Amino acid sequence: MNPLIRFLLKLVSRLKIDMKKDYKKVRNFQQAITPDVSNRYAIFDHKIYSLEGGHNIPIRVFLPNTPRKPGALLFFHGGGWVIGDIETYTPTCARMADLTGQIVYSVDYRLAPEHPFPAGLNDCYDACDYLIQHHKKFDSAMAGKFTLIGDSAGANLAAVVSLRLRDCGKELPNKQILIYPATYWDHNEESSPFDSIRTNGKDYGLTSKRVQEYMELYVPNPENRKTPEVAPLMANDLSQQPKTLVISTELDPLRDEGEAYAYALEKADNEVYLRRILGAPHGFFTYPDVTGAIEESYKIINRFLYSNIKLKQKSGRSNNKLKVDSQSKIFLNLFKRKPKNRSRVLSLAEKNKLGEFIALMRENNE
Repeated sequence: MNPLIRFLLKLVSRLKIDMKKDYKKVRNFQQAITPDVSNRYAIFDHKIYSLEGGHNIPIRVFLPNTPRKPGALLFFHGGGWVIGDIETYTPTCARMADLTGQIVYSVDYRLAPEHPFPAGLNDCYDACDYLIQHHKKFDSAMAGKFTLIGDSAGANLAAVVSLRLRDCGKELPNKQILIYPATYWDHNEESSPFDSIRTNGKDYGLTSKRVQEYMELYVPNPENRKTPEVAPLMANDLSQQPKTLVISTELDPLRDEGEAYAYALEKADNEVYLRRILGAPHGFFTYPDVTGAIEESYKIINRFLYSNIKLKQKSGRSNNKLKVDSQSKIFLNLFKRKPKNRSRVLSLAEKNKLGEFIALMRENNE
């Protein structure tokens, strides 16, 4: 990791922030530093009325400046279910529309603690159910696949919405993309079964303490935190889920639980792809791309959206079939830059470790 970025993340980790008391200040700070990109993108605001809740659910629609491709992305933003909104995520969603070529719908779901679980989840579910049907009304040549996507708490909501759609007998999205998702309920360093909570829980921006504070604001009742609608990794049945891409990050306290969810989905006979971004912290998806992590992520996302080829680690071998003698090879290698791997698939040993994590999780919850 870049030393300057590492220093800044460590500084953020050391800030004396109590999310239970300071969440409004954090919201205001996010809004103050969010750049205005509305003059550079085609953005439309829409509202869906919730019959059950009796309120409007704001939806922001982003059209790509690049050539439009078939398909649509329904995005749920991160922020621990407590901070973040369509305004602070507008630059991220505008970039997403451009880099994928797809229309992006961003949901402004209700936030805790003013609206605790399941208010935000219900908004996301209603928006998804409506938009899957609405998407079909587009010209068939441009409709394409409908994909759920979210980061962090938003990825948690995407995973849970997909499970609820299945349980309610509704139509599912064609695909889902979960970016460093929260999938478990316990983020205490003493009791969590996941190693990354301890190894990455202090120095990389998002701390394990703050994750637990977010969870307590979102779900005040401790017993409700163990339900699959809060912690999808707790679900006994993960079958019949859409084709799934999970993007985890190396320096993330949520890394292991996100990867364990990918493992559990695969064990339930779903088509799942898991890729770990190297040297990246939690939340990088909303940062300026100074390390290439976002560029790497969109390469993975676009292959997932538009290709049936499995996401495998590059071997680094050249496809150039031109034969040269050994002396020429040595000379050429002096000037050849070795490609820097920014992501990788997990080894068999790491996958087996995920199985051990899940077994320990089950044991702890009996």
